[in-house]
Amino acid sequence: MSSLKPRGVAEASRTESRSADSDGVRAAVARAFAAHRTSPASMGEQDRAMEELTILLAEDVNMVRGALVALLSLEPDLTVVADVDNGNDIVPTALACRPDVAVIDIDLPGIDGLTAAAQLHERLPSCRTLILTSLGRPGTLRRALTAHVSGFILKDAPPAKLADAVRNVAAGLRVIDPQLAVAAWDSRENPLSQRELEVLRLAARGADPVEIAARLYLSPGTVRNYLTTIVTKLSARNRVDAIRIAENAGWIP
Repeated sequence: MSSLKPRGVAEASRTESRSADSDGVRAAVARAFAAHRTSPASMGEQDRAMEELTILLAEDVNMVRGALVALLSLEPDLTVVADVDNGNDIVPTALACRPDVAVIDIDLPGIDGLTAAAQLHERLPSCRTLILTSLGRPGTLRRALTAHVSGFILKDAPPAKLADAVRNVAAGLRVIDPQLAVAAWDSRENPLSQRELEVLRLAARGADPVEIAARLYLSPGTVRNYLTTIVTKLSARNRVDAIRIAENAGWIP
């Protein structure tokens, strides 16, 4: 019996989720444009006196990325100086343009958004990070805090909330969606070690024990032992159930 989720179902779920993200961001941009056109001139004069903040945006869906750039560009004190569509490009691009804030989608090709945020904190600590996600999972917030993320908000937040979040994290404040914070407080602690998470993350992506062993420089027998331990710790029925539990809790992307 296969230990992997049906690829077609997983891809369909991802496509549907990203389509919903795109629709939501487009609607947010439309509302923001309407509000911007009706704002009084005096507000524009006040905004011009504000200090400009530079932003690096990381989002792999082209339409969503373009909409977010347009949304942020409506704010006179915010400037998107670079945008990327792959997690591997975040740190090199940030080191080149040295933005004040990096706005990062949590689910990216290459390294995921939280891993990139942790690397960015080490290489360029002056750059604050704001994570965007469509998945409000408590375990994901715990991972974000461990990665020294400055802010964590949902993609369906109002446009004004995104702009304010950028300003607040740039000022050194931590921004967390209140409902998600409460859920994280009440959620179960992640019982898996970092190595166990690495093994389970690769298993969730379809790798078998031999492939996982090669990637992590372990023996196949050691990988199988890790998988057995993971199933036991999560009180799962099998490896597939362990992956489901970990993904639902937000412990693996």
